[in-house]
Amino acid sequence: MTSTTPAPGTGLTAPFAVARFRDGDGDGDDGGTARLGLVAGERIRALDEADLGAPDLNAFLAAPDWDRLGRLVDEGTGTGAGSGTDSPWRPLAEVTLTAPVQPRQVVQAGANYRTHVIDLVVAHAPTSDTRPEVEIREDAARMMDERAATGEPYFFIGLPAAVVGDDVPLVLPSYSEQHDWELELAVVIGREGFRITPEEAMDHVAGYTICNDITTRDRVFREDSKGIGADWYRSKNAPGFLPTGPFLVPAGFVEPHNLAITLDLNGERMQDAVTSDLLFDVPALISAASLNMPLLPGDLLLTGSPAGNGAHWGRLLRDGDVMEGSVQGLGTQRVRCIAESAGESR
Repeated sequence: MTSTTPAPGTGLTAPFAVARFRDGDGDGDDGGTARLGLVAGERIRALDEADLGAPDLNAFLAAPDWDRLGRLVDEGTGTGAGSGTDSPWRPLAEVTLTAPVQPRQVVQAGANYRTHVIDLVVAHAPTSDTRPEVEIREDAARMMDERAATGEPYFFIGLPAAVVGDDVPLVLPSYSEQHDWELELAVVIGREGFRITPEEAMDHVAGYTICNDITTRDRVFREDSKGIGADWYRSKNAPGFLPTGPFLVPAGFVEPHNLAITLDLNGERMQDAVTSDLLFDVPALISAASLNMPLLPGDLLLTGSPAGNGAHWGRLLRDGDVMEGSVQGLGTQRVRCIAESAGESR
């Protein structure tokens, strides 16, 4: 693959990535249709069917030829290339990025950061448990290690319709005041696979992106159906509840097992972890998720969120909040929150 200079202003350290974009800087309603683009440095160029060698992004991801896109980048960095009125390249600042993928399925892993789950066990220990906190923590750690060795990942399903870019403000539904953040590393599936072994799993990864899995806390458990369990449909999946992107970074540029993941709320660090703390790593998640249903090109597999959500801090999302979520090398998404007016309540 190519070795183009990365784009420090975007948080993207890969030589290139895929994005979807509309014309304009996002300050106005340009009403443009999102197009597929290739990002290199601080530039972007549109990608058409001839550039991809496929009719659309998901078809390309089924058998991704990243070298083909790398050659387009190399052509744009030659002497005199990438500039002038005839160049397909333009400044990234001239466009509005949106969600870089259009998945048909969204599979989400829960309770998958070791430290986070241990913290939850300690925080929710019954008052009758008189052991010192350090002993409760050590016991929880042993349980997590046993789960990682002999257990299985926990999954639930998200709706593709909730996937948006950070160009869309997060509308906080007025039916609750307990909307929360959960930043996650997301795997973008490439080649279709069913009942994939862990050893084969990475062959089915096209790339990676960032997702913020927004959750309405007081809708997780229903008072009228206490014995059924968590209601992930109502507590998640509202419009815009899966801010995604801004980039799809090819798998060859990413080491998913040791990435820093952070979320800042109005400039204050809330989540700060490393993906090495995952209970079940990317191959294990792909293998387990593919046991029930084939994973399709372009699908998203969210790997779980680390400690530091709003429920932990006792501070949920409010009108005017700005979240900045970053995963090392994958860029930064900036999501602005706005309150839903009473007249738009669902």
